[in-house]
Amino acid sequence: MDIVIIAQYLNDISNITNNNSRFIYLAKILSQNKENKIEIITSDFNHLTKKYFKKIGKILNIKITALHESGYSKNVSLKRIISHKELSKNIKEYLNNRVKPDIVYCALPSLDVGYETAKYCKKNDIKFIVDIQDLWPEAFKMAFNIPILSDMFFYPMQKIANYIYASADKIVAVSDTYRDRGLKVNKKDTQGLTVFLGTDLNDLDKKLQYQDITYKKKKNEFWIGYLGTIGNSYDIETSLKAIAQVQKEICTIKFILLGDGPLLNKFKKMTVDLNVNAVFLGRKDYIEAMKILSQCDITLNPIVKNSKASIINKVGDYAALGLPVINSLQNEEYQELLEKYNAGINIPCKNYKAMADAIVFLIKNQKSRIDMGEANRRLAQDLFDRNCTYKKILQLIEEFNEI
Repeated sequence: MDIVIIAQYLNDISNITNNNSRFIYLAKILSQNKENKIEIITSDFNHLTKKYFKKIGKILNIKITALHESGYSKNVSLKRIISHKELSKNIKEYLNNRVKPDIVYCALPSLDVGYETAKYCKKNDIKFIVDIQDLWPEAFKMAFNIPILSDMFFYPMQKIANYIYASADKIVAVSDTYRDRGLKVNKKDTQGLTVFLGTDLNDLDKKLQYQDITYKKKKNEFWIGYLGTIGNSYDIETSLKAIAQVQKEICTIKFILLGDGPLLNKFKKMTVDLNVNAVFLGRKDYIEAMKILSQCDITLNPIVKNSKASIINKVGDYAALGLPVINSLQNEEYQELLEKYNAGINIPCKNYKAMADAIVFLIKNQKSRIDMGEANRRLAQDLFDRNCTYKKILQLIEEFNEI
């Protein structure tokens, strides 16, 4: 079976052995069947660092093809639109000159790449599976939320998204929220498949045992952790205000931020202005970051108002480490999971007093904090363990090929 996986955002493909990407993980498992021929098509541009990859790593029995795009410095910009169109054009050209595969498994976004891939599969009668990682243009509407004008401006993008979803023979998504969006316009797939991003818990646990702690917790410190992008989608401002409030009562807390992003300098300055005991550790290797994060007492999932996010990477990582989470994401799917497992505390969006109250509660109630952490690990074992959950995707691909 010749399978092409198209995934534009693979982060670090130069250090591919430590890359925790969903698509690299799937490719590795699929390649274990010697009858499969696996190729990953991606970009030569690193979306996180905004630089080109210096080298392309190698994985046994998997071909990795990195095609060119011009790149961009800001996530929401005209240059990004142009860059995506260039990449989609190059992918189209590459596919047209390649032996026709049996199945194309395409990550969404970007829509330009998805659109050209959908047209290619339709024209050549190739089985087409989409994996919805984020909703476009819904995510962009959040940044430019101008009544009527936003709908008009993003209508062409909405039309393209609908075409891709409708063209898919099978729909996979990282949440029920995203799955249902795709199924809304698709007449081929009646059920779809939700598989959370997650991680391989056995592999993670083993690697954490051998990973040195590169930033150690001091005695009597109470750590509040955040892992992810320091950008517009995440409400770091409310987090800083909440921690500043708590520090008036409890001075032993420290805010640990692991990640980088366009608003890093803004929030560093705010940290100084609010006199918050915080440390920005930047972007780390996945296992190194998780080892540091594992020392935290609680974690934050602070998301801005009107976000279209659902079951995102960080909540799976928090669960894998067995850490309680204070969540401001107003997504019913994730809120219900937290409540069902009693794995954290849901709070209103952009409400630093509510966040401060939740932090104080977990500091003062050790048993509740420990119980929630253990419950979050059970959530990870049930729903975020790739070793179990990704078998559903593999089964879908195998059964689909036999049709």
